Amino acid sequence: MEIKIPCNTLKPGYEIYREEYIEAAIRVLDSGWYVLGHELQTFEHEFSNWLGTNYCVGVNSGLDALILAFKAVGINKNDEVIVPANTFIASVMGVSENGAIPVFVEPNEFYNIDPDKIECAISPRTKAILVVHLYGQSCQMDKIMQIANTHGLVVIEDCAQSHGATFKGQKTGTFGKAACFSFFPTKNLGAFGDAGAVTTNDGDVAEKIRMYRNYGSKEKYYNQVQGANSRLDELQAALLSVKLSHINELTEEREKVAGLYLSKIKNPLIDLPMVIDSSRPVWHQFVISTPQRDKLKHYLADKGIDTLIHYPVPPYLAEAYAGLGYAAQDFPIASRLASTVLSLPIYNGMKDKEINYVIDAINSYGSGDVK
Repeated sequence: MEIKIPCNTLKPGYEIYREEYIEAAIRVLDSGWYVLGHELQTFEHEFSNWLGTNYCVGVNSGLDALILAFKAVGINKNDEVIVPANTFIASVMGVSENGAIPVFVEPNEFYNIDPDKIECAISPRTKAILVVHLYGQSCQMDKIMQIANTHGLVVIEDCAQSHGATFKGQKTGTFGKAACFSFFPTKNLGAFGDAGAVTTNDGDVAEKIRMYRNYGSKEKYYNQVQGANSRLDELQAALLSVKLSHINELTEEREKVAGLYLSKIKNPLIDLPMVIDSSRPVWHQFVISTPQRDKLKHYLADKGIDTLIHYPVPPYLAEAYAGLGYAAQDFPIASRLASTVLSLPIYNGMKDKEINYVIDAINSYGSGDVK
């Protein structure tokens, strides 16, 4: 019988805790209070405690978290912000939506921003460094924080893919001035719609985010600044609290899948992801690399295995940022990754037979079985 394996699917993970989700949803619906209420306050408290920060402010999305965080730390028009060259475009939009200029830096062998290349990108207009803990693995935060402290720069963390990942025992989202989380449904800690949060140890930053997310007001109808409508609603907050209570077991399940891939995939045509010493990734994606990526993708598709490319167009080549005037050769490492990386199936509820089927297919690639 032909097998079909999605790159990601949400229903198996939902089914595990279905009754808890239903109970939480009904509790919210029966409460009669759906925005800026008890459920949001509870989740913000639970998430900040779990993460290890003083404050958590729920917002509408990961992108809004980035936009509001940069605004709250004082990033303004024509300021420069150092960003990784290989990331999802939302990371860069958080910068440009504040009128600031993204300055791209190449990745290292771990697919994250290369700390050894950051100082060369610093100019008198540089105000901040945005680190993106891509695919669920922490950046090398000791080196990055040292650079930031030396040059007086603010560090903002994009933790959209790294819920619970650690570097030297410290969780991502606790190093910088502020950290931005997405709870989009496909994330390791995913809601059932758009959702996000900003975490920080700075009470002033937290207060500004709370004000910005609610039309720029601390008190209803009294608007101190021009804000936005970016509130994490009660239903999503309640559902996130359910998932947060199980985040450790969900992470362990993804670690099991990644561990099997790392130990059993044996193919000289495939480069497996590398893990930074003293770090614990949470495997939001399991990203391999191969020179003939599209050939492998079609081969796996013929075997019923769905894969994704994260990301085929790096932000400096996106049409949205054509005005910056970059070409592929300006960032050869990031450009090469865009043409060689491929994300294998990994999701909560993935069965052993599915994992082994992917492994066997990868190991057979190039052995005369390729079309």
